Amino acid sequence: MNSLDPDLEKRLVEMQRRIASRVVLQDQFSEEAVAGVDQAFSGELVISGAVVLSPSFRVLCTASHIMRAALPYVPGFLCFREGAPATKAVRDLDPKPMLLFVDGCGVNHPRMAGLACYVGIILGVPTIGISKDVLCGSFKKPENVGEAEPLIYREKTVGYGLLSRKGCRPIVVAPGHRISVDSALEVTRRYLKGQKLPEPCRLAHEYANKIKISRSPEPEASP
Repeated sequence: MNSLDPDLEKRLVEMQRRIASRVVLQDQFSEEAVAGVDQAFSGELVISGAVVLSPSFRVLCTASHIMRAALPYVPGFLCFREGAPATKAVRDLDPKPMLLFVDGCGVNHPRMAGLACYVGIILGVPTIGISKDVLCGSFKKPENVGEAEPLIYREKTVGYGLLSRKGCRPIVVAPGHRISVDSALEVTRRYLKGQKLPEPCRLAHEYANKIKISRSPEPEASP
C-alpha cells in the first residue's frame, strides 16, 4: 500500500477539510444536460474521459484529458490523483453539464471530501459520486434490483448502497455537491439502463478506455 510523506499528508488533509466546508447538500441541479466523467490508467498516466447526454440519453459531446498522476494511489486522497485531469476534461465539454456523475466517492469519505466533492467545488457543478467499494461506513446489503439501503457513517446517512443489476455487487451512490443524499439516489435510478453503472458513468468509462487503447499523446506535466 502506498503512503504519503507526513507533511504532505497533513497539507492535503487540510485542503480536504476546506473542500468539505464548501460542499452544499441541497438540490441546485438540472437534468437538461447530464454528464459523466471517469478515468483509465496507463502506467502513471491518468486518462480522463467525459460525456454529456441529452434527456433522451443521446450523446451530445465528449472531451478528454491526459496527464501524469500527481500522486500515487492512496485511499482517501483520490481527488489529488484524478481531480486535475477530470476537471480539465469536463471544462472542455460543450454544452456544459448541469449535473455530473463522477466515478468516485462524494461525501461518503472520511473527511467528506471525495473526488465528486472536489470536482463539484472546483467547477461549481452539481455532482453525484458513484463508487464500487465502501471507503467508510456500512450498509445492509439490498436484496432486490432497484433497492437501496442507507450508507451510515458516524451516525449519518452519507449515501446509499444500490443494487443496480442482478448478479452484481451494489454500487455506492452519494452526493458530491449541490444535490441532496436522497436526490442523488433518485437521479441515479433514473439513469440506470439495465447495467451496473448509470449511463453517464458507463459511457464515460467506455470512452476513457477507448482513448487508452487508441491514443498515446505526450502527457501534460502535473502542476
